Amino acid sequence: MCQIFSNQNPRNYSYISRSVRLEGQVTSIRLEGLYWAVLNDLAAAEGVSVPAFIAKLYREVTQLNDAPKNFTSLLRSACLIHMDHQLATRLEIENAH
Repeated sequence: MCQIFSNQNPRNYSYISRSVRLEGQVTSIRLEGLYWAVLNDLAAAEGVSVPAFIAKLYREVTQLNDAPKNFTSLLRSACLIHMDHQLATRLEIENAH
């Protein structure tokens, strides 16, 4: 079983830094490649760029809960929630057939 995890492409877990503008400030976000791939999917589904998606998420979170103390952790959590939702949706479709 560990082969599934240990034999993965190193790009999945290598850090990638990208600059984005949040509330007028340019900041750098450092995430593993796999998270950037999920954020690409989320942004594409919304019809926006990844920086625009991240900025929108930041604005929404700030309006609801103030500025997050660890925004990269929030992004990782958002990616996991998205993947969990995709899996649940896929299982519902498979069980309906």
